[in-house]
Amino acid sequence: MSLPEPDYGLLDDPEALAEADPGEMLRHVASAAAQVREAQLLATEAGIDRIAQGGRPRAIVVAGMGGSGIAGEVLAAICGLGCPVPITTVHGYRLPGWVGAADLVIVVSRSGATEETLGAAADAARRGCRLLCVGAGGSPLAELAVQSGALFVPVPPAAQTRAALWGLSIPPLLAAGALGLANVPPEVLERTAERLEEMSHLCRPASESFVNPGKQTAVEIAGSIPMIWGTSPLTGVVAGRFAAQLAINAKYPAISGELPEANHSQVMTFDGVFAAPAGATAGEDDFFRDRVDEPEATRLRLVMIRDTKEHPQVTRRREASAELAADRGVPVTELAARGEHPLERLAGLIAHADYASVYLALALGADPTPVPAIQELKVRIS
Repeated sequence: MSLPEPDYGLLDDPEALAEADPGEMLRHVASAAAQVREAQLLATEAGIDRIAQGGRPRAIVVAGMGGSGIAGEVLAAICGLGCPVPITTVHGYRLPGWVGAADLVIVVSRSGATEETLGAAADAARRGCRLLCVGAGGSPLAELAVQSGALFVPVPPAAQTRAALWGLSIPPLLAAGALGLANVPPEVLERTAERLEEMSHLCRPASESFVNPGKQTAVEIAGSIPMIWGTSPLTGVVAGRFAAQLAINAKYPAISGELPEANHSQVMTFDGVFAAPAGATAGEDDFFRDRVDEPEATRLRLVMIRDTKEHPQVTRRREASAELAADRGVPVTELAARGEHPLERLAGLIAHADYASVYLALALGADPTPVPAIQELKVRIS
Protein backbone atom coordinates (compact mmCIF):
# COMPACT_ATOMS: atom_id res chain seq x y z
CA MET A 1 0.00 0.00 0.00
CA SER A 2 1.24 3.50 -0.83
CA LEU A 3 -0.11 6.98 -0.13
CA PRO A 4 -0.57 9.90 -2.56
CA GLU A 5 2.58 11.94 -3.13
CA PRO A 6 2.44 15.18 -1.10
CA ASP A 7 2.93 18.52 -2.82
CA TYR A 8 5.99 19.71 -0.92
CA GLY A 9 6.47 22.69 -3.22
CA LEU A 10 3.15 24.14 -2.05
CA LEU A 11 4.50 24.47 1.50
CA ASP A 12 6.97 27.16 0.41
CA ASP A 13 4.46 29.12 -1.65
CA PRO A 14 2.49 31.44 0.71
CA GLU A 15 -0.04 32.35 -1.98
CA ALA A 16 -0.72 28.70 -2.79
CA LEU A 17 -1.04 27.92 0.93
CA ALA A 18 -3.64 30.65 1.33
CA GLU A 19 -5.59 29.36 -1.66
CA ALA A 20 -5.49 25.79 -0.30
CA ASP A 21 -6.67 26.98 3.14
CA PRO A 22 -9.91 28.90 2.42
CA GLY A 23 -11.11 28.44 6.01
CA GLU A 24 -7.91 30.11 7.23
CA MET A 25 -7.02 27.36 9.67
CA LEU A 26 -3.42 28.59 9.79
CA ARG A 27 -4.64 32.01 10.91
CA HIS A 28 -6.81 30.44 13.60
CA VAL A 29 -3.89 28.38 14.90
CA ALA A 30 -1.87 31.61 15.05
CA SER A 31 -4.47 33.13 17.40
CA ALA A 32 -3.29 30.99 20.33
CA ALA A 33 -1.36 33.73 22.15
CA ALA A 34 -4.27 36.15 21.87
CA GLN A 35 -6.56 33.46 23.27
CA VAL A 36 -4.43 33.12 26.40
CA ARG A 37 -4.62 36.84 27.11
CA GLU A 38 -8.29 37.23 26.26
CA ALA A 39 -9.35 34.14 28.21
CA GLN A 40 -7.50 35.44 31.27
CA LEU A 41 -9.39 38.73 30.98
CA LEU A 42 -12.78 37.09 30.44
CA ALA A 43 -12.29 34.69 33.34
CA THR A 44 -11.27 37.52 35.67
CA GLU A 45 -14.27 39.60 34.62
CA ALA A 46 -16.55 36.61 35.26
CA GLY A 47 -15.23 36.37 38.83
CA ILE A 48 -13.31 33.12 38.48
CA ASP A 49 -11.89 33.48 42.00
CA ARG A 50 -15.40 32.92 43.38
CA ILE A 51 -15.00 29.24 42.53
CA ALA A 52 -12.93 28.93 45.72
CA GLN A 53 -15.88 29.88 47.93
CA GLY A 54 -16.74 26.83 49.97
CA GLY A 55 -13.15 25.61 50.08
CA ARG A 56 -11.29 22.92 48.20
CA PRO A 57 -13.50 20.28 46.52
CA ARG A 58 -13.13 16.57 47.09
CA ALA A 59 -12.46 16.06 43.35
CA ILE A 60 -12.59 17.92 40.06
CA VAL A 61 -14.41 16.46 37.07
CA VAL A 62 -13.99 18.10 33.66
CA ALA A 63 -16.69 17.28 31.10
CA GLY A 64 -16.16 18.00 27.41
CA MET A 65 -15.79 16.47 23.99
CA GLY A 66 -13.14 16.67 21.27
CA GLY A 67 -11.28 19.96 21.08
CA SER A 68 -13.16 21.20 24.15
CA GLY A 69 -12.67 18.09 26.24
CA ILE A 70 -8.88 18.25 26.08
CA ALA A 71 -9.14 21.10 28.59
CA GLY A 72 -9.49 18.38 31.23
CA GLU A 73 -6.28 16.65 30.20
CA VAL A 74 -4.49 20.02 30.12
CA LEU A 75 -5.72 20.81 33.63
CA ALA A 76 -4.57 17.45 35.02
CA ALA A 77 -1.17 17.78 33.33
CA ILE A 78 -0.53 21.27 34.71
CA CYS A 79 -1.72 20.43 38.23
CA GLY A 80 0.61 17.42 38.07
CA LEU A 81 0.87 14.10 39.83
CA GLY A 82 1.33 15.86 43.16
CA CYS A 83 -2.10 17.49 43.04
CA PRO A 84 -3.92 16.70 46.33
CA VAL A 85 -7.29 16.55 44.53
CA PRO A 86 -8.03 13.93 41.86
CA ILE A 87 -8.89 15.32 38.42
CA THR A 88 -11.06 13.20 36.12
CA THR A 89 -12.13 13.91 32.55
CA VAL A 90 -15.49 12.73 31.24
CA HIS A 91 -16.03 12.41 27.50
CA GLY A 92 -19.68 11.43 27.47
CA TYR A 93 -23.22 12.11 28.59
CA ARG A 94 -23.10 11.11 32.26
CA LEU A 95 -20.88 11.64 35.28
CA PRO A 96 -19.43 8.77 37.34
CA GLY A 97 -21.70 7.55 40.09
CA TRP A 98 -19.45 8.83 42.89
CA VAL A 99 -19.68 12.50 41.81
CA GLY A 100 -21.72 14.61 44.22
CA ALA A 101 -22.13 17.88 46.06
CA ALA A 102 -18.59 17.76 47.46
CA ASP A 103 -17.08 17.89 43.96
CA LEU A 104 -16.39 20.61 41.39
CA VAL A 105 -17.60 19.89 37.87
CA ILE A 106 -16.13 22.01 35.07
CA VAL A 107 -18.14 21.80 31.85
CA VAL A 108 -16.36 22.96 28.68
CA SER A 109 -17.97 23.42 25.27
CA ARG A 110 -16.91 26.11 22.83
CA SER A 111 -20.27 26.07 21.06
CA GLY A 112 -22.15 25.65 24.32
CA ALA A 113 -24.42 23.22 22.49
CA THR A 114 -22.55 19.88 22.51
CA GLU A 115 -25.19 17.33 23.44
CA GLU A 116 -22.92 15.07 25.49
CA THR A 117 -21.56 18.01 27.47
CA LEU A 118 -25.00 19.50 28.10
CA GLY A 119 -26.08 16.12 29.43
CA ALA A 120 -23.15 16.03 31.85
CA ALA A 121 -23.84 19.62 32.94
CA ALA A 122 -27.49 18.85 33.66
CA ASP A 123 -26.40 15.74 35.57
CA ALA A 124 -24.03 17.85 37.70
CA ALA A 125 -26.77 20.41 38.44
CA ARG A 126 -29.18 17.66 39.52
CA ARG A 127 -26.60 16.26 41.93
CA GLY A 128 -25.92 19.66 43.50
CA CYS A 129 -22.27 19.83 42.41
CA ARG A 130 -20.30 23.05 42.44
CA LEU A 131 -20.40 23.94 38.74
CA LEU A 132 -18.22 26.00 36.42
CA CYS A 133 -19.32 26.35 32.78
CA VAL A 134 -17.03 27.52 29.97
CA GLY A 135 -18.55 28.14 26.55
CA ALA A 136 -20.13 30.51 24.09
CA GLY A 137 -22.21 33.34 25.44
CA GLY A 138 -25.96 33.06 24.76
CA SER A 139 -25.69 29.29 24.28
CA PRO A 140 -27.73 26.51 25.91
CA LEU A 141 -24.80 25.97 28.29
CA ALA A 142 -24.90 29.63 29.31
CA GLU A 143 -28.66 29.31 29.97
CA LEU A 144 -28.11 26.17 32.03
CA ALA A 145 -25.48 28.02 34.10
CA VAL A 146 -27.97 30.82 34.85
CA GLN A 147 -30.71 28.35 35.80
CA SER A 148 -28.44 26.37 38.12
CA GLY A 149 -26.64 29.38 39.65
CA ALA A 150 -23.31 28.21 38.23
CA LEU A 151 -20.32 30.39 37.41
CA PHE A 152 -20.11 30.97 33.65
CA VAL A 153 -17.03 32.08 31.69
CA PRO A 154 -17.53 33.02 28.02
CA VAL A 155 -14.87 32.01 25.52
CA PRO A 156 -13.22 34.18 22.88
CA PRO A 157 -14.88 33.81 19.47
CA ALA A 158 -13.18 31.25 17.25
CA ALA A 159 -14.14 29.67 13.96
CA GLN A 160 -13.10 26.15 14.99
CA THR A 161 -13.11 24.43 18.36
CA ARG A 162 -9.89 22.58 17.50
CA ALA A 163 -8.11 25.96 17.20
CA ALA A 164 -9.62 27.36 20.42
CA LEU A 165 -7.70 25.27 22.93
CA TRP A 166 -6.36 28.10 25.08
CA GLY A 167 -9.60 30.04 25.23
CA LEU A 168 -11.15 26.87 26.66
CA SER A 169 -8.28 25.70 28.88
CA ILE A 170 -7.23 28.91 30.65
CA PRO A 171 -10.45 29.35 32.72
CA PRO A 172 -10.18 25.86 34.31
CA LEU A 173 -6.49 26.54 35.02
CA LEU A 174 -7.35 29.83 36.71
CA ALA A 175 -10.05 28.07 38.73
CA ALA A 176 -7.46 25.53 39.88
CA GLY A 177 -5.15 28.42 40.73
CA ALA A 178 -7.85 30.02 42.88
CA LEU A 179 -8.25 26.70 44.70
CA GLY A 180 -4.50 26.46 45.34
CA LEU A 181 -4.12 23.45 43.05
CA ALA A 182 -2.14 25.03 40.19
CA ASN A 183 0.55 27.68 39.99
CA VAL A 184 -0.47 29.87 37.03
CA PRO A 185 0.21 33.50 38.02
CA PRO A 186 -0.12 36.27 35.40
CA GLU A 187 3.58 36.21 34.60
CA VAL A 188 3.39 32.52 33.68
CA LEU A 189 0.41 33.16 31.43
CA GLU A 190 2.28 35.99 29.72
CA ARG A 191 5.37 33.82 29.19
CA THR A 192 3.09 31.17 27.73
CA ALA A 193 1.55 33.69 25.36
CA GLU A 194 5.03 34.82 24.33
CA ARG A 195 6.06 31.22 23.67
CA LEU A 196 3.00 30.78 21.46
CA GLU A 197 3.86 33.98 19.61
CA GLU A 198 7.38 32.66 19.04
CA MET A 199 6.01 29.42 17.58
CA SER A 200 3.63 31.34 15.33
CA HIS A 201 6.56 33.35 14.01
CA LEU A 202 8.69 30.26 13.41
CA CYS A 203 5.81 28.38 11.76
CA ARG A 204 4.34 31.25 9.72
CA PRO A 205 3.44 30.43 6.09
CA ALA A 206 6.19 32.69 4.71
CA SER A 207 8.86 30.79 6.66
CA GLU A 208 10.56 28.26 4.40
CA SER A 209 10.45 24.55 5.17
CA PHE A 210 14.11 24.19 6.12
CA VAL A 211 13.68 26.63 9.04
CA ASN A 212 9.98 26.08 9.80
CA PRO A 213 9.47 23.38 12.48
CA GLY A 214 5.81 22.85 11.58
CA LYS A 215 6.58 22.29 7.91
CA GLN A 216 9.61 20.11 8.72
CA THR A 217 7.53 17.78 10.89
CA ALA A 218 4.76 17.61 8.29
CA VAL A 219 7.29 16.60 5.62
CA GLU A 220 8.79 13.92 7.86
CA ILE A 221 5.39 12.43 8.74
CA ALA A 222 4.00 12.45 5.20
CA GLY A 223 3.69 8.97 3.75
CA SER A 224 4.17 7.20 7.09
CA ILE A 225 1.99 5.89 9.88
CA PRO A 226 3.06 8.07 12.82
CA MET A 227 3.28 6.45 16.23
CA ILE A 228 3.43 9.40 18.63
CA TRP A 229 4.81 8.84 22.12
CA GLY A 230 5.02 11.27 25.00
CA THR A 231 7.66 10.82 27.68
CA SER A 232 5.67 12.25 30.61
CA PRO A 233 2.02 12.84 31.50
CA LEU A 234 2.49 16.36 30.11
CA THR A 235 3.83 15.29 26.73
CA GLY A 236 1.41 12.37 26.71
CA VAL A 237 -1.31 15.03 26.40
CA VAL A 238 0.57 16.50 23.43
CA ALA A 239 0.79 13.07 21.81
CA GLY A 240 -2.96 12.58 22.06
CA ARG A 241 -3.60 16.11 20.79
CA PHE A 242 -1.24 15.59 17.84
CA ALA A 243 -3.00 12.39 16.78
CA ALA A 244 -6.41 14.08 17.07
CA GLN A 245 -5.29 17.12 15.06
CA LEU A 246 -3.84 14.91 12.34
CA ALA A 247 -7.18 13.13 12.11
CA ILE A 248 -9.40 16.20 11.99
CA ASN A 249 -7.16 18.61 10.05
CA ALA A 250 -5.29 16.28 7.69
CA LYS A 251 -7.83 13.42 7.75
CA TYR A 252 -4.76 11.30 8.52
CA PRO A 253 -4.49 8.40 11.01
CA ALA A 254 -1.96 8.23 13.83
CA ILE A 255 -1.37 6.22 16.99
CA SER A 256 -0.61 7.93 20.29
CA GLY A 257 0.88 6.60 23.50
CA GLU A 258 2.96 7.49 26.53
CA LEU A 259 6.07 5.95 28.02
CA PRO A 260 6.45 3.64 29.83
CA GLU A 261 3.08 2.10 28.87
CA ALA A 262 3.80 2.35 25.13
CA ASN A 263 6.80 0.04 25.63
CA HIS A 264 4.39 -2.61 26.87
CA SER A 265 1.52 -2.11 24.43
CA GLN A 266 2.85 -0.67 21.15
CA VAL A 267 6.55 -1.42 20.70
CA MET A 268 5.93 -4.78 18.98
CA THR A 269 4.71 -2.92 15.91
CA PHE A 270 8.42 -2.37 15.18
CA ASP A 271 8.49 -6.06 14.22
CA GLY A 272 5.29 -5.90 12.16
CA VAL A 273 4.30 -5.40 8.55
CA PHE A 274 4.63 -1.60 8.69
CA ALA A 275 8.27 -1.67 9.78
CA ALA A 276 11.04 -1.76 7.17
CA PRO A 277 12.01 -5.08 5.56
CA ALA A 278 14.40 -7.24 7.50
CA GLY A 279 17.95 -5.94 7.32
CA ALA A 280 16.94 -2.40 6.32
CA THR A 281 17.97 0.64 8.30
CA ALA A 282 16.14 3.90 8.86
CA GLY A 283 16.28 6.10 5.80
CA GLU A 284 17.74 3.37 3.56
CA ASP A 285 16.50 3.76 0.01
CA ASP A 286 17.32 2.75 -3.57
CA PHE A 287 17.47 6.05 -5.43
CA PHE A 288 17.46 4.38 -8.88
CA ARG A 289 14.50 2.06 -8.44
CA ASP A 290 11.37 2.59 -10.56
CA ARG A 291 8.97 4.37 -8.17
CA VAL A 292 6.05 4.09 -10.60
CA ASP A 293 6.20 0.34 -11.04
CA GLU A 294 7.13 -0.14 -7.38
CA PRO A 295 5.51 2.59 -5.25
CA GLU A 296 7.02 3.16 -1.85
CA ALA A 297 5.21 1.24 0.87
CA THR A 298 3.67 2.95 3.87
CA ARG A 299 5.89 2.54 6.91
CA LEU A 300 5.86 3.41 10.58
CA ARG A 301 7.51 6.54 11.92
CA LEU A 302 8.15 6.99 15.64
CA VAL A 303 7.45 10.55 16.78
CA MET A 304 8.95 11.04 20.23
CA ILE A 305 7.73 14.06 22.20
CA ARG A 306 10.31 14.76 24.89
CA ASP A 307 9.71 16.55 28.15
CA THR A 308 12.45 18.27 30.12
CA LYS A 309 11.04 16.64 33.27
CA GLU A 310 11.24 12.90 32.66
CA HIS A 311 11.51 10.03 35.10
CA PRO A 312 15.12 8.76 34.83
CA GLN A 313 13.95 5.31 33.79
CA VAL A 314 11.68 6.83 31.16
CA THR A 315 14.72 8.63 29.73
CA ARG A 316 16.43 5.26 29.38
CA ARG A 317 13.31 3.82 27.79
CA ARG A 318 13.09 6.73 25.34
CA GLU A 319 16.70 6.32 24.24
CA ALA A 320 16.40 2.54 23.95
CA SER A 321 13.12 2.82 22.04
CA ALA A 322 14.65 5.18 19.49
CA GLU A 323 17.59 2.80 19.02
CA LEU A 324 15.25 -0.17 18.69
CA ALA A 325 13.21 1.66 16.05
CA ALA A 326 16.29 2.71 14.07
CA ASP A 327 17.67 -0.83 14.16
CA ARG A 328 14.45 -2.02 12.51
CA GLY A 329 14.33 0.67 9.86
CA VAL A 330 11.69 2.77 11.60
CA PRO A 331 12.69 6.45 11.31
CA VAL A 332 12.41 8.66 14.39
CA THR A 333 11.26 12.27 14.68
CA GLU A 334 11.85 14.03 17.98
CA LEU A 335 10.05 17.11 19.33
CA ALA A 336 11.59 18.56 22.49
CA ALA A 337 9.90 20.73 25.09
CA ARG A 338 11.28 24.14 26.04
CA GLY A 339 10.62 26.22 29.12
CA GLU A 340 10.61 25.75 32.87
CA HIS A 341 6.92 26.00 33.70
CA PRO A 342 4.79 23.05 32.52
CA LEU A 343 2.29 25.38 30.82
CA GLU A 344 5.02 26.93 28.67
CA ARG A 345 6.34 23.50 27.70
CA LEU A 346 2.89 22.20 26.88
CA ALA A 347 1.93 25.27 24.85
CA GLY A 348 5.06 25.25 22.69
CA LEU A 349 4.71 21.56 21.84
CA ILE A 350 0.99 21.81 21.07
CA ALA A 351 1.62 24.77 18.78
CA HIS A 352 4.27 22.76 16.93
CA ALA A 353 1.89 19.82 16.54
CA ASP A 354 -1.05 21.98 15.46
CA TYR A 355 0.95 23.69 12.73
CA ALA A 356 2.37 20.37 11.53
CA SER A 357 -1.12 18.88 11.21
CA VAL A 358 -2.35 21.80 9.10
CA TYR A 359 0.72 21.84 6.86
CA LEU A 360 0.40 18.10 6.31
CA ALA A 361 -3.25 18.58 5.33
CA LEU A 362 -2.34 21.25 2.78
CA ALA A 363 0.54 19.23 1.34
CA LEU A 364 -1.82 16.29 0.84
CA GLY A 365 -4.47 18.45 -0.83
CA ALA A 366 -6.91 18.26 2.09
CA ASP A 367 -8.80 21.36 3.22
CA PRO A 368 -8.21 21.32 7.00
CA THR A 369 -11.43 23.14 7.92
CA PRO A 370 -14.42 21.03 6.71
CA VAL A 371 -15.44 17.96 8.72
CA PRO A 372 -18.06 16.27 6.50
CA ALA A 373 -17.84 12.87 8.21
CA ILE A 374 -18.61 14.47 11.59
CA GLN A 375 -21.55 16.39 10.13
CA GLU A 376 -22.91 13.26 8.45
CA LEU A 377 -22.58 11.33 11.69
CA LYS A 378 -24.57 13.99 13.55
CA VAL A 379 -27.32 13.81 10.95
CA ARG A 380 -27.47 10.02 11.20
CA ILE A 381 -27.93 10.04 14.98
CA SER A 382 -30.23 13.06 15.19
